Amino acid sequence: MTTQNPRRVKTGVVRLSYANIWKPRAAEAGQEPKYSVSLIIPKTDKTTLAAIKAASDEALKEGITRKWGGKKPANLKLPLRDGDVDRPDDEAYAGAWFLNTSAKKKPLILDADRNEVYDESEVYSGCYARAIIECYPFDVSGNRGVAVNLQAIQKIRDGEPLGGAQVSASDFDDEDDI
Repeated sequence: MTTQNPRRVKTGVVRLSYANIWKPRAAEAGQEPKYSVSLIIPKTDKTTLAAIKAASDEALKEGITRKWGGKKPANLKLPLRDGDVDRPDDEAYAGAWFLNTSAKKKPLILDADRNEVYDESEVYSGCYARAIIECYPFDVSGNRGVAVNLQAIQKIRDGEPLGGAQVSASDFDDEDDI
């Protein structure tokens, strides 16, 4: 599942959540806007989880030698999080691991046939996709760890949309005419 770069991973099928992949968005006021998505990975997908762990370990080694003065940080932050522990009230994360990934550059967005997708309604929070991600070490304001850069998304199939009510033109009827 990895490519030539040991910190790069092509995931198996994951579910997209908090998909800000069409327009960059700042997480907090004053921060640089980025493209981002949370990848929900089934705990049964041992191949993807092992590939992410290996890529994260490679980024950790690089961080120790190039960023953190030869030592593993005591406050180390790693990308994989347990959905059952960190999001117990969100059924979309049940039985899954997840990681948050972002990028300054817009990710490549493809359909199942590897055609570029331009329609924002086609790839959304809740659909199923594969992703190409790259782990890298970070050291920002005393926070140290491994972060994940989003490079590409390939939609595999539709899924129940996550978050927010879905609205269509049929929600307006003739009674609303003035």
